[in-house]
Amino acid sequence: MKVWALHLAVVAALFALQFVLPPYHATNLARIMVLAVFAMGYNIAFGYTGLLSLGHAVFFAAGMFGMGLPVWHLDWTALPALITGLAAGGLVAGAVGLLALRTAGVSFMIVTLMFAQAGYLLLLYFGAVTGGDEGFVVETSSRSVFGWNLSEDGPRYVAALTLFAAALLSCLWLVRSPFGRVMVAMRENEDRSRMLGYNPFRVKLIALVMSGLYAGAAGAVYGLLFGYVGATFATIQYSILPMLYVLLGGAGTVLGPLLGAAVVFYLIDITSAFTDAYFFVVGASLVALVLFAPKGILGTIRERVAAWLP
Repeated sequence: MKVWALHLAVVAALFALQFVLPPYHATNLARIMVLAVFAMGYNIAFGYTGLLSLGHAVFFAAGMFGMGLPVWHLDWTALPALITGLAAGGLVAGAVGLLALRTAGVSFMIVTLMFAQAGYLLLLYFGAVTGGDEGFVVETSSRSVFGWNLSEDGPRYVAALTLFAAALLSCLWLVRSPFGRVMVAMRENEDRSRMLGYNPFRVKLIALVMSGLYAGAAGAVYGLLFGYVGATFATIQYSILPMLYVLLGGAGTVLGPLLGAAVVFYLIDITSAFTDAYFFVVGASLVALVLFAPKGILGTIRERVAAWLP
């Protein structure tokens, strides 16, 4: 009960913040919540199942383009386009998983990186359809759901919070479910899990598809809320970012992706005003964390203070 109360309190606090934050920071927080959902997907694969991927940008981009292309070319409305984006993330993750999961460890990491790079190059090659490197703008008239104009600050924040709350609570339920325990067992000792009758390939594939669904949903909503779809979101940077969020916040913790996304976002936002080498500051922060708190912020708190944190 204490676990659910904590996570519901976080959602309630985020809801209240929209009434006190200035528009600039409210928009930033909306962006952070969507990116945190992306990181939650990565956390399911890496933090709970032990799949170190460098290809999650392709799932995020699949969701974004799965939403954006029907809107741009076929004049779809936002809701069916969002569903298409969600499905695209899961389908691409399933296709990548069927091939990449035949490898393990460093090989898996390299194969997922190759798929992500191939996805990026495909977006550039079919630039006439995808908009190429420049991308395309999602028109304001197409950014409405149930009469809410998501290009406006208030509805945008509520939509981001709705996605985040649904993702957070479903992730909490997942990791506390029997299948969630199996994912953790697979991470800790795959051979022993196999001896107990679990199929590692099947468990990892399901975990990767769920991870892709989270990433696809985040990509679709990000494109809709902020009105832009571009191949930039398929670059290696967007595979590295969710890993940074998870490592800083705490791999294998439900709230870690939110904390990590907020820390990295504001580190970049603040330091970019003083230097172009803002990723150096992020990297230095990560090195310091690995040295003094290798399990991330929430992972260290769980280890030393609150063992009940999921």
